[in-house]
Amino acid sequence: MKKLLIVVDYQKDFVNGSLGFKEAEDLDEYLASLIDQYHQNKDDVIFTFDTHQNNYLETQEGKNLPIEHCIKNSDGWKLYGKVNTAKKEYDICIEKTTFGSLELGNHLKDKNYQNITLVGVVSNICVLSNAVIVKSALPETPIFIDVKGISSNDLTMQAKAISILENLQFNIINK
Repeated sequence: MKKLLIVVDYQKDFVNGSLGFKEAEDLDEYLASLIDQYHQNKDDVIFTFDTHQNNYLETQEGKNLPIEHCIKNSDGWKLYGKVNTAKKEYDICIEKTTFGSLELGNHLKDKNYQNITLVGVVSNICVLSNAVIVKSALPETPIFIDVKGISSNDLTMQAKAISILENLQFNIINK
Protein backbone atom coordinates (compact mmCIF):
# COMPACT_ATOMS: atom_id res chain seq x y z
CA MET A 1 0.00 0.00 0.00
CA LYS A 2 1.33 3.42 -0.98
CA LYS A 3 1.92 6.50 1.11
CA LEU A 4 0.97 10.01 0.01
CA LEU A 5 2.78 13.31 0.48
CA ILE A 6 0.74 16.48 -0.03
CA VAL A 7 2.80 19.63 -0.62
CA VAL A 8 0.55 22.62 0.02
CA ASP A 9 1.13 25.87 -1.90
CA TYR A 10 4.93 25.91 -1.91
CA GLN A 11 4.85 28.64 -4.53
CA LYS A 12 7.20 31.54 -5.16
CA ASP A 13 4.73 34.19 -3.95
CA PHE A 14 4.55 32.46 -0.54
CA VAL A 15 8.28 31.95 -0.29
CA ASN A 16 10.08 34.99 -1.68
CA GLY A 17 7.31 36.88 -3.49
CA SER A 18 4.47 39.18 -2.51
CA LEU A 19 3.55 37.13 0.60
CA GLY A 20 6.96 35.54 1.15
CA PHE A 21 8.73 35.06 4.47
CA LYS A 22 12.14 33.72 5.52
CA GLU A 23 10.81 30.64 7.31
CA ALA A 24 9.16 29.46 4.08
CA GLU A 25 12.44 29.74 2.21
CA ASP A 26 14.12 27.64 4.90
CA LEU A 27 11.81 24.69 4.07
CA ASP A 28 13.01 24.25 0.49
CA GLU A 29 15.79 21.70 0.96
CA TYR A 30 13.82 19.61 3.47
CA LEU A 31 10.71 19.52 1.26
CA ALA A 32 12.73 18.61 -1.82
CA SER A 33 14.39 15.73 0.05
CA LEU A 34 10.97 14.47 1.23
CA ILE A 35 9.61 14.61 -2.31
CA ASP A 36 12.65 12.70 -3.59
CA GLN A 37 12.19 10.09 -0.85
CA TYR A 38 8.53 9.56 -1.80
CA HIS A 39 9.49 9.23 -5.47
CA GLN A 40 12.26 6.73 -4.67
CA ASN A 41 9.76 4.64 -2.68
CA LYS A 42 7.26 4.83 -5.58
CA ASP A 43 4.79 6.61 -3.31
CA ASP A 44 2.45 9.38 -4.49
CA VAL A 45 2.97 13.15 -4.30
CA ILE A 46 0.28 15.79 -4.77
CA PHE A 47 1.01 19.50 -5.11
CA THR A 48 -1.65 22.11 -4.44
CA PHE A 49 -1.40 25.47 -6.15
CA ASP A 50 -3.07 28.54 -4.75
CA THR A 51 -4.53 29.91 -7.99
CA HIS A 52 -6.07 33.32 -8.55
CA GLN A 53 -7.13 35.27 -11.60
CA ASN A 54 -6.45 38.88 -12.56
CA ASN A 55 -9.63 39.96 -10.71
CA TYR A 56 -8.24 38.69 -7.37
CA LEU A 57 -8.66 42.06 -5.62
CA GLU A 58 -12.39 41.98 -6.43
CA THR A 59 -12.93 38.59 -4.72
CA GLN A 60 -13.88 38.12 -1.08
CA GLU A 61 -10.38 36.89 -0.26
CA GLY A 62 -8.83 39.80 -2.18
CA LYS A 63 -10.91 42.31 -0.24
CA ASN A 64 -9.70 40.79 3.05
CA LEU A 65 -6.12 40.22 1.91
CA PRO A 66 -5.51 42.95 -0.68
CA ILE A 67 -2.14 41.67 -1.87
CA GLU A 68 -2.12 40.11 -5.32
CA HIS A 69 -0.47 36.70 -5.26
CA CYS A 70 -0.39 33.43 -7.14
CA ILE A 71 -2.03 34.84 -10.27
CA LYS A 72 -2.31 31.84 -12.59
CA ASN A 73 0.70 31.40 -14.88
CA SER A 74 2.61 34.30 -13.28
CA ASP A 75 6.13 33.69 -11.97
CA GLY A 76 4.83 33.88 -8.38
CA TRP A 77 2.33 31.09 -9.10
CA LYS A 78 5.12 28.59 -9.89
CA LEU A 79 6.69 26.20 -7.40
CA TYR A 80 9.74 27.53 -5.59
CA GLY A 81 13.36 26.39 -5.81
CA LYS A 82 14.44 22.80 -5.24
CA VAL A 83 10.81 21.77 -4.75
CA ASN A 84 10.12 22.81 -8.33
CA THR A 85 13.08 20.73 -9.49
CA ALA A 86 11.97 17.72 -7.42
CA LYS A 87 8.47 17.66 -8.92
CA LYS A 88 7.95 14.99 -11.55
CA GLU A 89 5.62 15.11 -14.56
CA TYR A 90 3.55 12.26 -13.12
CA ASP A 91 2.87 14.03 -9.80
CA ILE A 92 -0.69 15.24 -9.35
CA CYS A 93 -1.21 19.02 -9.32
CA ILE A 94 -4.40 20.56 -8.01
CA GLU A 95 -5.22 24.21 -8.50
CA LYS A 96 -7.34 25.73 -5.75
CA THR A 97 -9.05 29.11 -5.73
CA THR A 98 -9.38 29.34 -1.98
CA PHE A 99 -7.69 28.07 1.19
CA GLY A 100 -8.93 24.47 1.04
CA SER A 101 -9.51 22.32 -2.03
CA LEU A 102 -12.68 20.31 -2.44
CA GLU A 103 -11.06 18.88 -5.58
CA LEU A 104 -8.31 17.46 -3.37
CA GLY A 105 -10.92 15.81 -1.17
CA ASN A 106 -12.78 14.43 -4.19
CA HIS A 107 -9.53 13.12 -5.68
CA LEU A 108 -8.79 11.20 -2.48
CA LYS A 109 -12.25 9.69 -1.99
CA ASP A 110 -12.15 5.90 -2.15
CA LYS A 111 -8.33 5.87 -2.29
CA ASN A 112 -6.46 3.50 -0.05
CA TYR A 113 -3.24 4.93 1.39
CA GLN A 114 -1.16 3.52 4.23
CA ASN A 115 -0.85 7.10 5.49
CA ILE A 116 -0.78 10.70 4.32
CA THR A 117 1.65 13.45 5.28
CA LEU A 118 1.02 17.16 4.73
CA VAL A 119 3.72 19.81 4.42
CA GLY A 120 3.86 23.33 3.00
CA VAL A 121 2.67 26.85 3.67
CA VAL A 122 0.90 28.68 5.17
CA SER A 123 0.47 26.29 8.11
CA ASN A 124 -2.35 28.10 9.91
CA ILE A 125 -4.37 28.79 6.76
CA CYS A 126 -3.96 26.51 3.74
CA VAL A 127 -2.23 23.55 5.41
CA LEU A 128 -4.86 23.52 8.16
CA SER A 129 -7.76 23.89 5.68
CA ASN A 130 -6.53 21.12 3.39
CA ALA A 131 -5.71 18.80 6.28
CA VAL A 132 -9.34 18.99 7.44
CA ILE A 133 -10.56 18.27 3.91
CA VAL A 134 -8.21 15.27 3.61
CA LYS A 135 -9.43 13.91 6.95
CA SER A 136 -13.03 14.33 5.80
CA ALA A 137 -12.29 12.40 2.59
CA LEU A 138 -10.33 9.60 4.32
CA PRO A 139 -11.34 9.54 8.00
CA GLU A 140 -9.75 6.14 8.73
CA THR A 141 -6.37 6.90 7.14
CA PRO A 142 -3.61 8.05 9.49
CA ILE A 143 -2.71 11.64 8.59
CA PHE A 144 0.53 13.27 9.65
CA ILE A 145 1.45 16.94 9.85
CA ASP A 146 5.22 17.22 9.57
CA VAL A 147 6.11 20.28 11.65
CA LYS A 148 9.60 20.33 10.15
CA GLY A 149 7.95 20.81 6.74
CA ILE A 150 5.44 23.58 7.48
CA SER A 151 5.67 27.24 8.32
CA SER A 152 3.79 30.49 8.69
CA ASN A 153 4.62 34.16 8.71
CA ASP A 154 2.98 34.14 12.18
CA LEU A 155 4.50 31.44 14.38
CA THR A 156 2.00 32.13 17.18
CA MET A 157 -0.83 31.28 14.78
CA GLN A 158 1.11 28.22 13.62
CA ALA A 159 1.33 26.95 17.22
CA LYS A 160 -2.43 27.45 17.56
CA ALA A 161 -3.05 25.61 14.29
CA ILE A 162 -0.89 22.69 15.43
CA SER A 163 -2.86 22.54 18.68
CA ILE A 164 -6.14 22.49 16.73
CA LEU A 165 -4.83 19.75 14.42
CA GLU A 166 -3.77 17.65 17.42
CA ASN A 167 -7.24 18.12 18.87
CA LEU A 168 -8.70 16.91 15.56
CA GLN A 169 -6.64 13.71 15.91
CA PHE A 170 -3.94 14.43 13.37
CA ASN A 171 -0.52 12.94 14.09
CA ILE A 172 1.97 15.76 14.64
CA ILE A 173 5.53 14.68 13.84
CA ASN A 174 9.03 16.22 13.98
CA LYS A 175 8.10 18.79 16.65
